[in-house]
Order: sequence, then structure tokens, then C-alpha cells
Amino acid sequence: MTPDQPLPLDPELVWGDDGLPRSGRFGDVYFSSDDGLAETRAVFLAGCGLPEAWAGRRRFVVGELGFGAGLNIAALLQLWSLTRQPGARLQIFSVEAFPVSREDAVRALDRWPELAAVAGPLLARWPRRAPGFHRLDLPDLGVTLDLAVMEVEEALTRWRGKADAWFLDGFAPAANPQMWRQEVLDLVAARSAAGARAATFTVAGAVRRGLQVAGFTTEKRPGHGRKRERLEARLPGQARDPAAPPIVAVIGAGIAGASLARAFRALGVEPVVLDGRGPGGGASGNPAALVSPRLDAGLGPQARLHAQGFTRAVDLYGDQPDIAVARGALQLEDGPRDGGRFDVIAAADLFAPDAVVRLDAGGTSALAGEPVPAGLILKEAMVIEPAALLPGWTGPVVRTSVARIAPRDGRQAVLDDAGQTLCLADIVCIAAGHASDAFAPDLTLQPVRGQASWARGAGLPLGVSKGGYAIPTREGVLFGATFDRDRTDETPIAGDDARNLALLTETVPALAARLADQPLSSRAGIRAATRDRLPLAGAVPGQPGVFILSGLGSRGFSTAPLLAEHVAAVTLGEPSPLPDDLAALVDPARFAARDRRRASP
Repeated sequence: MTPDQPLPLDPELVWGDDGLPRSGRFGDVYFSSDDGLAETRAVFLAGCGLPEAWAGRRRFVVGELGFGAGLNIAALLQLWSLTRQPGARLQIFSVEAFPVSREDAVRALDRWPELAAVAGPLLARWPRRAPGFHRLDLPDLGVTLDLAVMEVEEALTRWRGKADAWFLDGFAPAANPQMWRQEVLDLVAARSAAGARAATFTVAGAVRRGLQVAGFTTEKRPGHGRKRERLEARLPGQARDPAAPPIVAVIGAGIAGASLARAFRALGVEPVVLDGRGPGGGASGNPAALVSPRLDAGLGPQARLHAQGFTRAVDLYGDQPDIAVARGALQLEDGPRDGGRFDVIAAADLFAPDAVVRLDAGGTSALAGEPVPAGLILKEAMVIEPAALLPGWTGPVVRTSVARIAPRDGRQAVLDDAGQTLCLADIVCIAAGHASDAFAPDLTLQPVRGQASWARGAGLPLGVSKGGYAIPTREGVLFGATFDRDRTDETPIAGDDARNLALLTETVPALAARLADQPLSSRAGIRAATRDRLPLAGAVPGQPGVFILSGLGSRGFSTAPLLAEHVAAVTLGEPSPLPDDLAALVDPARFAARDRRRASP
């Protein structure tokens, strides 16, 4: 894509003489010229019975079709901040096919200074302009927002939540009829909780009849400003909160277990974390870790999974300022096919515009500080310090090894080597790396030994990957790593340091030469891999109440935070940040399903 070409996601926004934004694509305004905020409050907030509808609720879910410039959400956040119950959580799912830039959103919302206290945090976390699901956290408000950047029918098909209220705020039916099709309204009903309410500014007969066909009762109500009427709709049934929070045990305190603990805590559940070694005692314990996506020029579901996982990880790590060692990473060409692959990836829409940029050898060499091949600059990649991250995410860790889990009276007993009960939990999440299959034996995991080496003094300004990788640490540079399948020995081997130095010579030869006579430190960890190179994240088949997050391979720091949020959501019956088709990729039941398909005549 050349710089003068418009983004496919571009809303083609036009600012009028009255200072209001207008969509060039649809020829319609984003909000009323009379008073957009007052209209939002009358049509959507009051139209969905807010704040009364969430009174006494521990959790409330709002869906929105048409995120626009964020006005409806900012008004919702303000009302929630003023009226929510202590400890209550608000989850928002919004859809926008053509997201506006942060700069345009700032300009739009600046019209209402009274929203600044909630608009500021929203704008600070404004989503990337890339297709997919984007999660935004507003922890001080107890709010999580998932924005689906895609067409509305695709978004509703791929989301599995249940909303208590819907803001139907697409552009007018005459301007954007696709938003109001019967298939879309049917999906709104299918993604609604019992007693859900919906509100919209339009009273067009086709919309009213479409909602009725989908199962809603509808009622015209007095409109706002120059609009005489608006529409309210309701599904039958009685809204109810989910069951009381369960007791959750997490086995493992590496990046998988730490991410699970953080995800459960964000949902209002304080888990019990158990690990005999403590935070980072296993494969997650190196002095530094590279956070970068697995690049897939196929641009299919696997590529989207890794892209979403990576962007979620860097967002969460960015909220922990003390853990960053460096930002940015180079991926260098390592063969004749890489040039074409990298061209495809740089031109794709997996990441935000300009987040992944193609560089010639001059550009990569300038960043690496020595002559290296052409490649990609991953601007959002990070190098982090695990020791500064993991204890804060795990919280207190029970420093005891877990031998097995066993069902007991409808719960799961977590047992030590002597058969003593460490805890009795409603939900057990296995995050024990390659040892996870001891608790879920039908899920075969392959151990892969990896030894990393590091030296003090010499360093790099950013991460560099080719055949191996080299990343800065607080005191020098870490490089490697070996990759030996079916080995679980963890004692460092001098010969593996030599192998790592040879890998470093292929990646950044001048740096390798400076380290050739330097003393090296090293550490071996055991990665967990699956036969399709995709993680396990979800319910363990045949073991009620048992879930797993493992098989992360060498990308644990890039994928664990998002996948942990998915697992925590599934266990608690909450909306997952992972689209349904991507959740299927990591479903632990996928192997058994494939085996059954192969065995069927």
C-alpha cells in the first residue's frame, strides 16, 4: 500500500463548518448537531433503562453497533462511574468497521469537557486501526471494552457474549442498510441475555419489524431534539447475575500461570496459585524475554491469533513501566524466500499501520549497529524483564509442588506428593508448562529443552532475530536459544553455549566476535509444544472443572496474556476477548475431534 492510498478501514471522515464530524463513506453525521451528548443520554442510556437496569448487579454487559467517535461509550462510562455498585464490573462489546483515529476522536469529544474524566482514559487506550478484536482496560472504573473492528455480521458471529443492553447506533438505515438487515438483528437477539433491552434513534418500519421478528417487543418513545420519536425494544425474561465467584486454583507460576492469575483477578476472582519453584522458576525465568509475534505470511487464522495475542501482550506490559528493557525488534531475512514473505506481512493489515515496516539492509544495519541483512522492524515489539513482571501478576504463591488433582464432591482436590489436600477448588487451571500433561494425560505435550546464554557489558539497542535471537538485558545481552526436542534436563551445558554463540555469529557477527572470549552465563528451561504448534487454552475434555493453558512453545510472553483472559472468561461464563474461530484453534478438544474425523468412514 502506498502512502497516498486510503486505508481500507478509513471512515473518510469530513469535518463540517459547524465543527461536527461526518462520515464520507455513508454521508451521515456521527452525532446530532443540536447536542449529541444529550441525545445519547436520552436515546441510549435512558432507552436501555440505565442506570436502574444495573442496580444491584455485580456484572453488566452492554453491546453497541457503531462505536463511531466513542461518544456513546464515554457517556456510558460517566454514568457507570457515578452509579455503579462497589466492586461491580461493566463489560462492553462494540463494533466498528471504519474506526476513526485517536486524533479525530479527541477533537470530537473535546466538545464536552464534562466527559473529560472518563474520555481521557478511553482516549489514552484508543484501539489500533487494524481488523480484529481489541481489548481496552479501564481498571479504575471496573470496565473492560472489546472493540471488534470488522463488519457487523462477522463481529456478532464471532462473539460469544450475552449483552444486557444494546445501543443500536449504526448510521441511518437509508445511508447504511447493511447494519439493519434481519440477519444482523437476529444475531443481536442471539447475543442477548434474558430481559435484554435495546435502544435506537430510528423508528423506521423495517427496523421495528426486524426487531419484532428477532423476538423483541418494541415501543416508540418521544424523541430528542428535532427527532419526534425513538425506539425501545426488549426481550422476554428476567435478567440475572452469574453465580457467586468460584474458588480457583492455578497450578504454575510462569508466564502462563501469572497471566491466568492476573486475568482472574481482573474479573473479580482471587485465585490460589501453586508452584514449588515460585514465579518464573521454570521456562519463564530468563533475565530477559522477547515479546514479538510469530509471523505467518499465510495471513490466515493462525496469523490473526498471534497478531492479536502479541498486541494484547504489549498493551498489558506497557502498563508496567518498570519491566521494559527495550522497545522494537528486527526480524532479519534468513533465506531466499524471506524477502517475499516479509513483503506480504508488511503490506497486510494484521497490525496497526506502520507497526511492521519493511527495511533494506541499510535500514536494519543502522538499527542493529552493524551490517546485517534486510528485514522487518517490529516497532511495537518489546524486551521485558520477567523477574519484574511475574511476582506482581501471580500475587502470593503457595510454594508447594502439586502431584495430582482428583474430583471430590463436585470439586477438584489439589494434592501434594503425600496425598495431602493443598486446596479444594471449583476450578483448576493447569499452567505447568511441559509437566501439564501429568494432570491432563490425554493432552500430549512435547518437551523442548532450550538453553539461553548471556554476557555482561556488550549490548544491543533492540531485539534482533534471524536463525537465533539476541536481546538486551539490564546488564548486557542474552542470545540463543537451543531447541532440543524430548529433553527435560535443566543443567546448563558448555557445548550449548558454543551452539548459541554460533547462532549469534549468524545473526549479529560483530557482536558475536566481541563476545567470543567473554565469560558466559546460561540457563536451560523446558518449553512445552503441541503437535500443531498451537497452544492449549480452554476446558480439558473429560475433566469437568479442569482447564489448561499450556503448549505455548517459544512465544509464551507474546500469547499467554490474551489466552489467559480467554480461559478465565470461559471458566466464569464471561465474554471472551478471543473471537470464536480463533478460540477453536486453541481448544484442547481439537485433537480428539480431528482423530474422530480421521477414524470415521
